[in-house]
Amino acid sequence: MQVINFSEQNSIINQYMYELRDKNYQKNRLLFRHNVERIGELMAYEISKVLDYKPKTVKTPFDTLDIPLPKDDIVLGTVLRAGLPFHQGFLNIFDRADNAYVSAFRMYINREHTEVGIQADYIAAPSVKGKTLIIADPMLATGGSMAAAIEALLMSGKPQKIHVCCLIAAPEGIEVVKEALPENSSIWCASIDQGMNEHKYIVPGFGDCGDLCFGEKLQSFRKIADKR
Repeated sequence: MQVINFSEQNSIINQYMYELRDKNYQKNRLLFRHNVERIGELMAYEISKVLDYKPKTVKTPFDTLDIPLPKDDIVLGTVLRAGLPFHQGFLNIFDRADNAYVSAFRMYINREHTEVGIQADYIAAPSVKGKTLIIADPMLATGGSMAAAIEALLMSGKPQKIHVCCLIAAPEGIEVVKEALPENSSIWCASIDQGMNEHKYIVPGFGDCGDLCFGEKLQSFRKIADKR
């Protein structure tokens, strides 16, 4: 299984990641979402290099020309809500792709907020059988929500190839996701950080991606978890 870490390379992705992590830049919610989307576009471009291609003849006003085009049928999947700007970046590039959405969120299951469980409530997706499945979720911390999304999406069939894409990953999350993926899959990360803190947030990370994109959410799920 291939794991690609873009932070090990020199590219403009590092500039966007710097801004995502910076507390002053994070005050500009529009800029934050835009940078998430831009990294999605760049990552989609890199994935386009490993797709299968076949030539197609185009007729210009003066002649004909064979141009290699991707032959993969692509399904773009994401985990709501934090994944939406990241997903849009991929959709800007793979604009002919079908789309899939999974509602999977983590809940603290103890009062100390040191243990988390995953709740998956909703899925809207086409069949992924025989297709190239790209799952875009910004944060790969424990790996639980991504593993749940993979399980939900694979209920409709076995894809030809799976690409898991994230902005930031913890090594622990990568190992969990590896167990849920077929061997020929790939994991693409803008950065692999050092690990997680006691509350299962990635360190150094940049905080809660969903809140930074869209504003703070009600803590109702935490309250429910506290009563268990």
